[in-house]
Amino acid sequence: MRPDRRLLAAPGAAAATAASAPQPVGDGERPRAGLLRLAASRDAGLLLALALVVLVVTVQEPTFLSAGNLREMLSTVAILAVLAAGQTLVVLTRNIDLSVGAVLGLTAYLAADLAHRHPSTSIVVVGLVACAAGAGLGAVNGLLVTVGRVPAIVATLGTLYMFRGLTSTIAGSEQINAGDLPDRYLSFSVDTVAGIPNVVVVAVVVLVICAYVLSQTRAGRELYAVGSSPESARLAGLRPGRLVFGAYVAAGLLAGLGGLLWSSLYAGADATTGTGLELQVIAAVVVGGVGVFGGTGTVGGAALGALFLGAVQNGLLLLRVSSLWLQAVYGIVILLAVGLGAWIAYRARRAPGAPS
Repeated sequence: MRPDRRLLAAPGAAAATAASAPQPVGDGERPRAGLLRLAASRDAGLLLALALVVLVVTVQEPTFLSAGNLREMLSTVAILAVLAAGQTLVVLTRNIDLSVGAVLGLTAYLAADLAHRHPSTSIVVVGLVACAAGAGLGAVNGLLVTVGRVPAIVATLGTLYMFRGLTSTIAGSEQINAGDLPDRYLSFSVDTVAGIPNVVVVAVVVLVICAYVLSQTRAGRELYAVGSSPESARLAGLRPGRLVFGAYVAAGLLAGLGGLLWSSLYAGADATTGTGLELQVIAAVVVGGVGVFGGTGTVGGAALGALFLGAVQNGLLLLRVSSLWLQAVYGIVILLAVGLGAWIAYRARRAPGAPS
């Protein structure tokens, strides 16, 4: 008899559900409660670090909290958060997508080029084209990882260069600037709803939808289950390959949406758009508490990580610190976050009642 998928109802609870009887509630809840406390303390620590960054920068540069600067910072963070939401779906399955910046770059150019050549095209149609192109590129990643059995880090490193080369071939030395784009395309991301830029509104909608899918739907619970233990998930009747493929397609679709937002917000695109963005996205995800070993983390945490990195980047620019330091900052936060994630996993294994 095929095991019931309902055994995987709790995020990250795939291990040992298919082959063993349920443990007493008291024993099973203790490690889970410990993990929740650790996760809560991690979010609280990140919020404290964010508050410290805001305080330090504001003391030295009061314009940090000006309405104009906050609007600019949140608009940049919004795009990063959309990409981080897609990356979260992939990382939850014990995989990674290094090509996200290249996908954004290619779709940003395609969207801007379409708006340039056909200025009467609706922004909705341009957005659908960008999202479809991103989903197609994500499908390439998914097929390489699931059907081709290529390790995710190798597959997406290869497609990073492949997609970047494709962008260079299509764009050549041509650069699409603000003068080439219709006004409604340029105004899409900066127009406001109740004083909030559209790009931020779109990001919030994306984050809410992704959070709902992960926490309230079977597909979301199955993603956590696959990341927690692919073998147990398979024994429970799930299809890890299909779920991983779907995660890559969703991540590509969100990167395509990010490409549309990017080309609208920054008024154009060229062959170098999005270069190096993958490091920022991965940093946002891991510093936001999404476990690189799969099965743990939330979209909200990834968004908080994006906000933290955005505040650091904006603060360094206002303080006129060399942008080269940003690369060091991203590397440091990735190492610290991975180390903290390993420590949390160790504590979880050592917790009373934790499965051996």
